[in-house]
Amino acid sequence: MRRLDSTEIVLSRRQILAASAAAGAVAALPGQASAAKEGASDPSSLAFRQPEHTIADTHRVAAGHQAQVLIRWGDGVAVDAPAFDVFAQSAAAQDRQFGYNNDFVAFMPLPVGSLASEHGLLCVNHEYTNAELMFPGLTLKDKTEKLCREQVDVEIAAHGHSVIEVRKNGQSWQVVAASPFARRLSALTTEFQMSGPAAGHDRLKTKADPSGRTVIGTLNNCAGGVTPWGTVLIAEENFDTYFSGDPKKTPESVNHIRLGIKGKSRYAWSRFHDRFDIEKEPNEPNRFGWVVEFDPYDPTSVPVKRTALGRFKHEAATCVTLADGRVVVYSGDDEMFEYLYRFVSRDPIDRKNRRANVGLLDHGTLSVARFDKDGTMTWLPLVWGQGKLTAANGFASQADVLIDARRAADLVGATPMDRPEDVETNPANGRVYVMLTNNSQRKPEQVNGANPRADNRHGHVLELTPPGAGKGRIGRHDAERFRWEILFLAGQRADGATYHPATDKYGAWLSAPDNCTFDNRGRLWISTDQGSNQRKNAIPDGMYACDVDGPGRSLVKFFYGVPRDAEMCGPAFTPDNRTLFVAVQHPGEDKDSTFDRPSTRWPDFRPDLPPRPAIVAITKDDGGPVGS
Repeated sequence: MRRLDSTEIVLSRRQILAASAAAGAVAALPGQASAAKEGASDPSSLAFRQPEHTIADTHRVAAGHQAQVLIRWGDGVAVDAPAFDVFAQSAAAQDRQFGYNNDFVAFMPLPVGSLASEHGLLCVNHEYTNAELMFPGLTLKDKTEKLCREQVDVEIAAHGHSVIEVRKNGQSWQVVAASPFARRLSALTTEFQMSGPAAGHDRLKTKADPSGRTVIGTLNNCAGGVTPWGTVLIAEENFDTYFSGDPKKTPESVNHIRLGIKGKSRYAWSRFHDRFDIEKEPNEPNRFGWVVEFDPYDPTSVPVKRTALGRFKHEAATCVTLADGRVVVYSGDDEMFEYLYRFVSRDPIDRKNRRANVGLLDHGTLSVARFDKDGTMTWLPLVWGQGKLTAANGFASQADVLIDARRAADLVGATPMDRPEDVETNPANGRVYVMLTNNSQRKPEQVNGANPRADNRHGHVLELTPPGAGKGRIGRHDAERFRWEILFLAGQRADGATYHPATDKYGAWLSAPDNCTFDNRGRLWISTDQGSNQRKNAIPDGMYACDVDGPGRSLVKFFYGVPRDAEMCGPAFTPDNRTLFVAVQHPGEDKDSTFDRPSTRWPDFRPDLPPRPAIVAITKDDGGPVGS
């Protein structure tokens, strides 16, 4: 197959016209550095002045803004949480303290159903742990052999989710002490229920749970979403990394191998907990990889894994309400050559009684996306008995289709993507934006219109348009076919990147788009995660933003930079856009960085403390909307 030139794919007629106009506006200006102060001819609607576009030991934010560290790993969540002592950690303490590696963030206004912007709940995922940065005396290479039982249990307790109550006082945010809403959902002690078509299936039953309906914990919670009735959805992603044992010695070998379980875990958990050894508990991994729903306004509620949304390495669970009241949920499967999914509920929401919507996500249709070269995409239903999803191919019921959603997607002909991560809908124009982080393994003969680069080290952003979507119109997100185009290819110019032509004068390049959100004007805010490539690329991870319409379309600007070796996660605006909450994950994560000798000590910068993942609240000095 001929490798497509990026301009053949990326530039729609709308982009060409906007780019030409913008290029004409800036052509007469003298050259400026990419981080220079923006001038009168800057076509972007984003007026902030960018910080230096470099990697640094500490965070930095656009001029005229302040970035406040709100809560860190180990800070108290539960009312009875003990003070954090990094040299005397215990699982019991961590089960009541803020967890590790914060990712997805949702701001839930108080009171429920309001648009309050100065008082609410912050709901935060805790994706994974870095033991070599949590405990002294460990390295990346020896930690799985050296960790003791108590340290492993601290790690398990540090996974899950935290709910804290927050209130704005002037320009600063405070965690409300002794809040009745404060809660930890942990992978060590919290009980979760299974619901939907796969609940109670034989493949979900274990020695500890012969019913197949009750699970302790949730793992690797990455991005998530908020339902129209005010519950939170948290997505289980790379759960395979926690399990050891030889898949070929289990009855679930095909399933386990397709989900990435390889026999050796990056964690030491199976040394002390049999449920993480698949040779002893072959069904335990089937109880992870789902979307979890819980009610943050009810601290006694039991979180539920909604199996109708399918099992894979979920990134995001973004909800859209259709005109008839039914709900659409979008998710990416975050791995190279995996797929984009959509769930459409069978029933409409009850707008008058939020509690009546319990169970709404247990009934509906899961589909997977196929992208065609003519700029259209088709949603392919994953329904048992249809096409190849039959007993002849190993699917005895809809439960099997959902448990083996990846294999089902293979069989119906979905398009393998370049790590589809966050998927968000722009409320201003109804279009859907997909963050495709990267794919270094794509070969020239594997490129296609929606994934046009081999060795795609920097990723790109896709824009999907449902029928009827447009300015002020949400469109038909349940339609069988959408249209698609590429907003931009990331990286630097030498990497074949395709940004707005004024980027080198007024903007900045980024790499590895990961999570995203939108402000009230419909502008796209992107967080990035290059992992170990950040140093190699010499591009800082952090928050970037751009217009998606008008003369500034795809003119990306750099707004906030994370400290060295960290990842940017969880962007969430308050309803008035006057605060942006972000999650700084794994500061100091590098192959040679340890508790004793970290590459940064952000955010405390104390010689007796390692780096600590934290939530940051960003506000504007003059009290106006962030980014204005």
